[in-house]
Amino acid sequence: MAANEKRILVVEDDPTTRQAWCELISAWGFKVAAARDGQEGLEMAQSYEPHILLSDLRMPRKDGLTLLKELRESGRNIATIIISGEGDIPDAVQAIKYGAYDYLRKPIDPPHLRVLLNNLSEHLNISAENVRLRRRLMGAGELGTITGQSLAIKRVMALIEQVAPSSASVVLTGESGTGKELAARTIHDLSPRRNAAYIAVNCAAIPETLMESELFGHERGAFTGADRRREGCFELANGGTLMLDEITEMKVELQAKLLRVIEEQKLRRVGGSSEVVLDVRVLAASNRPLDRAMREGKLRDDLFYRLNVFSIEMPPLRGRIDDVPLLTEHFIRDLSQQDRKRITGVDHDCLQALKSYAWPGNVRQLRNVIERALIVSRGPLITVTDLPPELRTVSRQDLNFQVRVGSSLDQVERELIYKTIEFVGGNKTRAAEMLGVSLKTLYNRLERYEEKGSSGST
Repeated sequence: MAANEKRILVVEDDPTTRQAWCELISAWGFKVAAARDGQEGLEMAQSYEPHILLSDLRMPRKDGLTLLKELRESGRNIATIIISGEGDIPDAVQAIKYGAYDYLRKPIDPPHLRVLLNNLSEHLNISAENVRLRRRLMGAGELGTITGQSLAIKRVMALIEQVAPSSASVVLTGESGTGKELAARTIHDLSPRRNAAYIAVNCAAIPETLMESELFGHERGAFTGADRRREGCFELANGGTLMLDEITEMKVELQAKLLRVIEEQKLRRVGGSSEVVLDVRVLAASNRPLDRAMREGKLRDDLFYRLNVFSIEMPPLRGRIDDVPLLTEHFIRDLSQQDRKRITGVDHDCLQALKSYAWPGNVRQLRNVIERALIVSRGPLITVTDLPPELRTVSRQDLNFQVRVGSSLDQVERELIYKTIEFVGGNKTRAAEMLGVSLKTLYNRLERYEEKGSSGST
């Protein structure tokens, strides 16, 4: 897109300055619109859809910093240049942390502004080309490190691309091994924060006594063994993204402090008195439904509502079996390069075995299976004999069953339950999830079938 096709929105409360900026920028070949303050600028951004925002910092009703922050929170990632006065440098620097491209001090030097706008236009052209490239990759089944062409995973890719440019909190749910960490990392990599830190914390892996210090840091002498000041994960992620994995494993008392830090965007280290200002995007993940965790008292409802601005559910691998060939190819290519083995793929029977398995461990389990197969395989193709025993015996045909007209509902239900348990390799928890019943209900059914069997009933 050429420079004269770029739309620029000028937001300035002084009418003389506003008109001068508009005339100057228009003379350089850009399309220009103007707003009198931040509130009007926010409204015009929705209808005018500018590529570049040139905004004064100090304005009535809504200042430039608030305007920038609210645009980002709404998901409008507009390249912004902030204009600051003599004493506004700290706020201008804060604007950079909120994602502004640059800031200029008054009075503006026209040649400098022109160079900045031209550079920014070129940057936007490159970014637009990157978006087109990313969408072509999505069509081929890749987004970041996420791979697949099934409808289920393409929905996930679309949601990630939609939410990534904003600063909104995101909740990622799904079974263990479905790729929640990969999704979180992809959100960060596609966001304006990509060049800042990405910090991931597994809340289930850190002892409760250390969790507060791990998140918020501590001052020297805050507790026994604190021989120096230490920055926590929030500070390490400042300007970037913090991923809180297994959020429901955090004790409820600490969740209250976490909520306050997220809402206020500032914290006090353990044992400290001064506040640290933050600009951190928070992502959270859990392998259990968060609404159930709330009912069980393991997650504060106010924290859930604060985090759950946008939610993405990662599908289980058994719900995207069509992706198994592409994932298998991806893992073979990646892992064989690491091990320098000349394995080119899998044979037909091996692929059928992989597609017939229920994958209770999801994509992570598939990767581990391929890694094991690469170790034992003599190549050039992985065969069924290279797979673990539980995958060699599974046949999708064997797991089908026919319903005979005249069968009772009890007979059909019994056959379905037994075939489902066989399909998931004996994992009754997974079988209950697939059948849409509670684990207790499943056990009750099995006990009833055993009682009937022992009494000679069918």
